[in-house]
Amino acid sequence: MNIKKIVSVMLTAVTLFSTFGFSLATSAETATTESGFTAEDFLKTKGRKIVNQNGEEIRLKGVNLGTWMIWEDWLCPYEEATDHYDVLTKLTNRFGEDKAYELMNTYMDNWITEKDLDDIKEMGFNCVRVPFWFRNFYYDDNGRKILDENGNWDFSRLEWVVEECSKRRLYVVLDMHGAVGYQSDAPHSGKKGSCSLYDDTEQGEKYRELTDELWTEIATRFKGNPAVAMYDLLNEPMCDVPASEFDRRKNNTFIYKRLYNTVRAVDAEHIITVESIWSPIALPNSLFTGWKNVVYQVHLYDTSGASFNFMALLPRLVFFNVPMMMGEFFPHGTNTWKNSFNTLDALNYSWFLWTYKATGHGMWSSEWCLRGSKDGFERAKIETDSYEEIARKWGECIRTENGFQDSGHYSKNIQAHL
Repeated sequence: MNIKKIVSVMLTAVTLFSTFGFSLATSAETATTESGFTAEDFLKTKGRKIVNQNGEEIRLKGVNLGTWMIWEDWLCPYEEATDHYDVLTKLTNRFGEDKAYELMNTYMDNWITEKDLDDIKEMGFNCVRVPFWFRNFYYDDNGRKILDENGNWDFSRLEWVVEECSKRRLYVVLDMHGAVGYQSDAPHSGKKGSCSLYDDTEQGEKYRELTDELWTEIATRFKGNPAVAMYDLLNEPMCDVPASEFDRRKNNTFIYKRLYNTVRAVDAEHIITVESIWSPIALPNSLFTGWKNVVYQVHLYDTSGASFNFMALLPRLVFFNVPMMMGEFFPHGTNTWKNSFNTLDALNYSWFLWTYKATGHGMWSSEWCLRGSKDGFERAKIETDSYEEIARKWGECIRTENGFQDSGHYSKNIQAHL
């Protein structure tokens, strides 16, 4: 029996198993109103489901706002820099710290606007996952806070997206994509080759203390807010790190236990999600953690349908008593949208596309995004463009309505599954 047949049999068994006692019921999402979210919409876990305060199952179907608050060079309109850290370093060296952050804010002001949230709601999604990193809140790795005009720690952008999403009845997953010290070697954590969050050193402990401080502030600010679906403690921990899955499990168990306790010290009610990258054994089994109100999460970019199905099924079997979420996915290789959605439906996963919007050669028709830059887009040259030229290239021209088009994959592959 080949792997496709094995996976097919296993999927059928899971579906039958769920029918006779562990239901994979379809969503009973609440109706949209003009008043936004209320206390009844606050989410919690109940067995293998995510439910609201009325006990109605809410299956989250959303899209990532990638490349907004944390950047990747292959998806963002810049060149002459390797990652977000490199962008900020070079801009600061050229123009000074204040001007560097002015440029970053210009970019963020235009990359995602209220119109984008309107479009996401109109398309039928009920949630967005918002990746951010510590440099949205600290000027450096040493914890120097970014303050607002009143001298308070500035969380205005996160507060804006939560408030605007609440008006539209879009839930928000707050995703720590780049922790202080960096939780992986991957550039999408903010700085390539800089996985120091786990270091058994005085500096490593300082990074962990600052990450604790940041999550404490976020959880304090959004405690009780029904628009926040959950806190995503770390994106893809130890991704790209040359380590065994047992080493990943050791480090991830250590850091997730710490961050879970950090958040629970100030917010006992919000769901917390932890990520299993790249296999289930990279996380402790949910039966033995003592964690309450948690969702286990995977990201899959497998290159065949059989591989995708197996890697989606395996965590469901290992973590059988908690809700599962596909925090990022995209059908690579011979895998298809149809196969991906059929599997996610059968296994009752919440899911989030990667990603809503991107630039880059071919992104105007790429399955990586819903909105792609048109041919002929401009990249800001970090080392050679003037301040004024970078500000122009990151101004209104990068608003979705001005320089982007529908990639075509929403109506063809996604709409029917919302």
